[in-house]
Amino acid sequence: MPTIVGAQSTRPFSLLEPSLVDEYSEWFRDQAGQEDLVGAAFVIVSGDGVLRVGTFGHTDTTKKQQVDANTAFRLASVSKTFAAGLTAQLVSDGSLDWDDPVTRYVPGFRISGDTSQIRIRHLLGQSTGLIPHAYDNLIEDGMSAADVQIRMADLTPICSPGHCYSYQNSVFSLIEPVIETVTSQTYARLIEQRIFKPLNMQNASVGYEAFLATPNRAEPHVKRSGHWTTVQVLPNYYRVGPAAGVNASITDMGRWLMAQLGAHPQVFGTEAISAVSRPRVKTPRELYRKEWKRLLTDAHYGLGWRVYQLNNEQLVYHSGWVSGYRADAAWSARHDLGIAVLVNAETSFISTLTTRFWEMVFDDAATASAAASP
Repeated sequence: MPTIVGAQSTRPFSLLEPSLVDEYSEWFRDQAGQEDLVGAAFVIVSGDGVLRVGTFGHTDTTKKQQVDANTAFRLASVSKTFAAGLTAQLVSDGSLDWDDPVTRYVPGFRISGDTSQIRIRHLLGQSTGLIPHAYDNLIEDGMSAADVQIRMADLTPICSPGHCYSYQNSVFSLIEPVIETVTSQTYARLIEQRIFKPLNMQNASVGYEAFLATPNRAEPHVKRSGHWTTVQVLPNYYRVGPAAGVNASITDMGRWLMAQLGAHPQVFGTEAISAVSRPRVKTPRELYRKEWKRLLTDAHYGLGWRVYQLNNEQLVYHSGWVSGYRADAAWSARHDLGIAVLVNAETSFISTLTTRFWEMVFDDAATASAAASP
């Protein structure tokens, strides 16, 4: 039978009632079982510490190894939050500026238009003005990021940079050569030195080879003939590391979320947090997203993070999806809370797992506020 493991911190529960954490944990276990998920994990944190880690199921369909707090998953597009965080550190250091043109650091970057108008903030803010998902098909077919960059010279803008939302993976990952030019270090090494190690993210890594070298890893699963089937880890989106190349355990994700909540100012200061989480370009299609559409009143993209408005509540959020994996991460500065959910299967049910937590939090806060009113 699937099991769930809980580990509570001795630190206070901040603004969240312990009973709510217990209720969510039980609900998560029941729902994961009903959905017959192979493996899943969640973490709930505040800026004070980890409130709960829950793990469910197994790393693959043989059921020989249980998912635990240190099992590595692919983060897919949640990797973009790390790219933005690393860039924010370099901006804070004065090594570069959000408004620097990309061509200053990657002179070979060309589009069919005025390439000089595309700034670093446009890359990480998904507002380059280029057609969405430009050349993702080539990445999926095995083309290298360097060869895809050459093909970008054929791209014609659909709007001026900064004026429309256009989600990217290959274009977003131009931040890698930008960072490597500025620092004279590889992207993977720099993210390890400046994020993973300082935050004690012991199971985190960047890249395909690093993931396969991890003994305690969750294998990918897709549904075939109504049953979850273990499949091979695909290398394709690892070729765009900033967009989809980070691997991490649920424990690592707790530490990453705590950094967003200001728990590690020496790693990620107030200025950096504000920069990545500020709403920048509207993302209207997000208002129709499964499960979230019941809650959202507005949606934007910041830098490497989405910024959702739920009436008077704001969430900073990102999801990830590659073959065999789904990932969610979200945090609320107002409530000093964050949650991450990792699943080693391609299932949209992850949206239910995430939204349910925030509905519980906001309902609990509304009840407490009403009770406190005279």
